[in-house]
Amino acid sequence: VSKQMLDQVLRELQPLCTAEQQFIEKFFHLSQNTTGLQEMEVSMRTSWPQHQCSSPFNCLLFFFNLRLEDPTTRLLSEIFSSLEPELRGFLVVCNKIHPFSCLQVLVTLNDSIFEMWGSSSAPPSSFLNTVLGNMLLLAKSSFNKCIGTLCKEIEEAKAPSKMKGGILPSVSRFEEFVNFSEEAFRTAQRRGELDKAHLRLADSVFSSINSLSSASLKVNTDMVMMENFHHIHCFLCQKKIHCLEGKKREAKERYSEHMEKYVIKYLGQPLEKLNHFFEGVKARVAQGVKEEEVSFQLAYSKQELRKVIERYPGKEVKRALETLYRKIHKYLSPEENLLPVVWHAMEQKLIRQYQELENLIQRCYAGSGITMDFTMEDLLNYFNSITLSN
Repeated sequence: VSKQMLDQVLRELQPLCTAEQQFIEKFFHLSQNTTGLQEMEVSMRTSWPQHQCSSPFNCLLFFFNLRLEDPTTRLLSEIFSSLEPELRGFLVVCNKIHPFSCLQVLVTLNDSIFEMWGSSSAPPSSFLNTVLGNMLLLAKSSFNKCIGTLCKEIEEAKAPSKMKGGILPSVSRFEEFVNFSEEAFRTAQRRGELDKAHLRLADSVFSSINSLSSASLKVNTDMVMMENFHHIHCFLCQKKIHCLEGKKREAKERYSEHMEKYVIKYLGQPLEKLNHFFEGVKARVAQGVKEEEVSFQLAYSKQELRKVIERYPGKEVKRALETLYRKIHKYLSPEENLLPVVWHAMEQKLIRQYQELENLIQRCYAGSGITMDFTMEDLLNYFNSITLSN
């Protein structure tokens, strides 16, 4: 609504101010040689993409200040003395209506000024250009303030005390802003300010996720970070925002990194004591004990290995995997649909683990006839059976 009202105000102001300026110049014989200003105006319009000003807004301010010395502008400032205060008041009201309305105001003012400058019809009122330039700078200031406040809100956001997983409030807030801003800037002629804001907010939301403390969550921190980085990656894939391509790749890397940590943390459970036993075996070999002599170490004798293997009959391994699946299913949020991905990663990890254990038995306990109670085929069948039954 505020955008439509501002559009209407600007459409009505331009012909009014232009007509008044033309009348004053004619009536008071104030028309003068404005070739210098016109040439500067054309030059700035055509060279802005490569202009050395710190920003287009600074260029606008510089040009508008030059025109303040124009006697026509001084007269119009007296006639329309209430225009700028009224417009300022309108922008204040817009900011109160919606926290992100400053985006729509910025786009509307920006586009309006550039359309006037690019118009082939009668030149717009220099007075109106000056007023709108001031409003544009005010809108930019409100926009920067809005982004700063939002960054702080995202960085300081706390995970709900009873949170058991799912998408964090800071991620949802980032997504809300991006959706709103992309719609507001959908037809904008320039989006440099928005791209800067997107990058600032992306840094803030990544920082917010990274600062998660396991003490503040009821579930595994890596699981929550995995889900949230996955959510951001999918969201950015959908939005296709050029300036956030780097952040999209980073989100994918972080998602993969935390899924790996999550899988490693939970995969130790199905064969925990067996893994612990062979960690000791590998440590002895690393210390210089020959592989064929490991079995003569008291703690790693053939008898001790058999005792550990007896703890893991096939049916117990399958039961442990079923328990693990239910636990993962309970805590992973259904919205992200990561259960099949995580479960497959766990299957691959356990298969590699099994192959490593078999290899160590063959090398360090050769000729002993010791084998695990279940085979690789059995292990694959356990995973398939659990997947199909759920």
